[in-house]
Amino acid sequence: MLARSAFTLALILALTAFASAQDKPSADEVKAALQKSTKFFHTKIADHGGYAWVSSLDGKLREGEGVAGPGTIWVQPPGTPAVGMAFLDAYEVTGDELHLKAALDATRALVKGQLRSGGWNYRVEFDPAKRKAFIYRDSEKGSRQFIPKTPAPGGWDVWKKRQYKGDITTLDDDTTPAALRLLMRMDAALKFKDKEIHGAVEYALESLLNAQYPIGAWSHNYDCFPTQQPDVKHYPIKNASFPEKWSRTWTKDFTGCYMLNDRITQNVIATMLLAHRIYNDKKYLAAAEKGGKFLIAAQLPDPQPAWAQQYDRNMQPVWDRKFEPPAITGLESQDALDTLLLLYRETGDRKYLEPMPKALAYLKKCVLPNGKLARFYELQTNKPLYFTKDYKLTYDSDDVPTHYGFTFSSRLNSIEKEYKRLLALKPGESRELPPASPPSAEAVRKIIAAQSADGGWLEPGDVRDATGKKVTPKEGVVKSERFIHNVGVLNRYLKSTR
Repeated sequence: MLARSAFTLALILALTAFASAQDKPSADEVKAALQKSTKFFHTKIADHGGYAWVSSLDGKLREGEGVAGPGTIWVQPPGTPAVGMAFLDAYEVTGDELHLKAALDATRALVKGQLRSGGWNYRVEFDPAKRKAFIYRDSEKGSRQFIPKTPAPGGWDVWKKRQYKGDITTLDDDTTPAALRLLMRMDAALKFKDKEIHGAVEYALESLLNAQYPIGAWSHNYDCFPTQQPDVKHYPIKNASFPEKWSRTWTKDFTGCYMLNDRITQNVIATMLLAHRIYNDKKYLAAAEKGGKFLIAAQLPDPQPAWAQQYDRNMQPVWDRKFEPPAITGLESQDALDTLLLLYRETGDRKYLEPMPKALAYLKKCVLPNGKLARFYELQTNKPLYFTKDYKLTYDSDDVPTHYGFTFSSRLNSIEKEYKRLLALKPGESRELPPASPPSAEAVRKIIAAQSADGGWLEPGDVRDATGKKVTPKEGVVKSERFIHNVGVLNRYLKSTR
């Protein structure tokens, strides 16, 4: 009887294992799904090789943060650079030239959108009439002989009136950094043999290096090619401090020049580290480390040893937009900690870990009863700050505007876990992040099952037409963010099957 029971149990386990193996998607299935998705996006959704955020199934209606009509592509992620990097990831995993071609077309579209100032604006226009509003590098006015001299004292925040409105390099929302990262990765994939792409990379990197402040930070944007770095006499190197007083109403003066808001400085640091890995040039590592020194200096003193969104040239928190006051910020402080950990993993210099204990201990005390962090904490009092819908500063979170996040998930536990892991490493042990767990077979199955016959992932939603009016297609819309996520899951699954 016992023998029969044991045999039955063994049979059940074997059948379960067989069924599980049958349910597990094969590498060929996943590669086929990736091929279909790239072909669909590249042939039906692309415009001049580039992408928006949301598109109709036929690609005729498209939008990013604004309307993206025919001949307009979006740079700001999850636009063209993010889609291009998903293609490139698929190529690196599969070796399929189809993905490389799609990534290359996205890269060339961005090259056409590079500005004389060196970087990119939120969007690129291909319509000849609309292109005239921008000073693209390939235009008559885009050559170096037309580059204006950097204005004294050499800083970008002092340009109250933009002289070159069509030449604004934007670092906000990872716009220029993301575009540059795709160009650099494609440059490496092509073994640096494409002169047009390689030249665009060198031009953009030179621009960003010269736009870095003496203290190591970067600003939101600049409107001409920086021919020299800002003057240290005007931008002295100081540690962060609290202002003696600050206005509780929006000052409208935009005196902030050192930006953590929207990961501006953090994203450029990461981009410079990538440039160093690809080109093995120490000047890019030096720029990243200079950025790291800024993050260390920007940590405010007790009783709030964390970070603000933006600082003036005297390293004090200041207003930015009318809903962004001088304050300690829960979101950007976590971003700063992430970047310090990245710098330590890249360099092994323990100075990047030194700000961590005080910051983590303080921020843990800031966690709200719902487990989240407030975007803003009042200077000195540490009270969470919010805004009413008519933009009046308040301690009450019941009437906040819906277009902006005033609370965010706490990542402090995972940040502390990584800090402790790095701290415990023995000499010679790898500082690289441990590989993430591979996606489950079930998750991959769901993604493949949700794919339409022609390769897209459709979902309910709106997309704006050329007039800005919302349209709700019956068949649904195509979202770049969904494509990037799904392709990322399929790529990670394939890597795990090797």
